[in-house]
Amino acid sequence: MNSDAPLPPGSRVAIAGASGLIGSALARSLTADGHEVVRLVRRAPRGKNEVRWDPGEQRIDSAGLVGCAAVVNLAGAGVASRRWTDAYKQTIRSSRVLGTATLAEAIASLDEPPAVFVSGSAIGFYGDTGDRAVDETAPPGDGFLPALCVEWEEAAEPAQEAGVRTVFTRTGLVVAAGGGAWGRLFPLFKAGLGGRMGDGRQYWSYISLHDEVAAIRHVIDTASLSGPVNLTAPTPLTNAEITAAMGRVLHRPTLFTAPAPVLRAALGDMAGDILGSQRVLPARLLESGFAFAFPGIEETLRSALR
Repeated sequence: MNSDAPLPPGSRVAIAGASGLIGSALARSLTADGHEVVRLVRRAPRGKNEVRWDPGEQRIDSAGLVGCAAVVNLAGAGVASRRWTDAYKQTIRSSRVLGTATLAEAIASLDEPPAVFVSGSAIGFYGDTGDRAVDETAPPGDGFLPALCVEWEEAAEPAQEAGVRTVFTRTGLVVAAGGGAWGRLFPLFKAGLGGRMGDGRQYWSYISLHDEVAAIRHVIDTASLSGPVNLTAPTPLTNAEITAAMGRVLHRPTLFTAPAPVLRAALGDMAGDILGSQRVLPARLLESGFAFAFPGIEETLRSALR
């Protein structure tokens, strides 16, 4: 792809993390448009469109990536899956850093590498930004998640050095009923048990699952994009504003609150990610002509519930 154009029909696209919330939606979207999705799996392959890999051992069957127009890395242990013990922090780190390094080295070893390597990252890169809006030009913040994101992105260096266009999709909070943070929030709010977290003044930078997938496909198709690209809706809102919107959309009261000390006691270090404020703007997506289908929170919530 030498110019900004959609993938040619029947293109091969490899996805690591194809069974996850975003990966499975991306695979469905690509398949619906006639593309061939190659899934990276940790077990014995069950067909020609599966490639075995072991990111922990940094092993992959590189031959399975031959002929791919794009490789998308969405693999990694769930950040919000459980309490952040020291051991689980190491699991989060190794699943991302080693997986990215494995893919980047495999891509670099190919005689004809893919045109683009989309390496998933997160807005955790920026740390707590308070009420200050940041875009891709902002430096990394302080703490576990920013340090992780820096190392995670640096692990893609072999692909970059091999001349492969590499994009770091720094994803925000994906709004979907079937998983992620909102997969847990929707049942609480539907039961009338939802409410703001902490003082509610912290910014949450969200994106609909539909726009997340569309943005990844836009990144694949847009040859002028490389480096970090924020995948967040254009208008981040405070937790209190999002809580109110949840109440309006679900027609439920939002009287409950989760005080900061309670969250810290229940979640440990992870509470910092919930109570922290990230006002992140998708500057490079908008500059490159991407149009959000669901830019506002109420339409985003309704799209997730449909």
